[in-house]
Amino acid sequence: MAKVVKKPKSAATAAPSASAGKVPKKGGLVVAEESGSRNAPIINIGIDRQDRAAIAEGLSRVLADTYTLYLTTHNFHWNVTGPHFNSLHAMFMTQYTELWGSTDVLAERIRALGHYAPGSYAEFSKIATVPDVPQNPPKAMEMVRILVKGHETVSRIAREFIPVAEEAGDDPTADMLTARCTVHDQTAWMLRSLLED
Repeated sequence: MAKVVKKPKSAATAAPSASAGKVPKKGGLVVAEESGSRNAPIINIGIDRQDRAAIAEGLSRVLADTYTLYLTTHNFHWNVTGPHFNSLHAMFMTQYTELWGSTDVLAERIRALGHYAPGSYAEFSKIATVPDVPQNPPKAMEMVRILVKGHETVSRIAREFIPVAEEAGDDPTADMLTARCTVHDQTAWMLRSLLED
């Protein structure tokens, strides 16, 4: 009888990478459900399954916060009043348009990693860190304060997941999150400038 010689496992399959499972927690929720079917080939993009799940979970949280901030900004665009109406109405429209476009980019990256993107109010409310829009529209400068905090929150959440993507070798996600931080930091600065004397 011939002796069976076992091949050594490659580095890619021997053990999970150092970043596997290192997901910043928010209530221990698993938010990134894996997608796929038996007819489709297994995803093989050079990022192991555990890392793709961790990254997709982070992106899901950034998506939930971005969508919540989008809704708040759009609400403020509709409901702003006062002497700064024209400038704030136009500024909020520019900002919510940018936020709207970014939700698609975030969701499609989650899909590219083999997971379903969250997309319901119920899902977003469970995982978002940005608070929902106030039920009664606040005064104009309070709207600005709320948006400053919202943009800073999204930037902080995105920054938490950049190292997770980098450790997994997911440069596209790390670059995307870095670009999102740039947008949110700049928007927060511009809004904050309106509050200075």
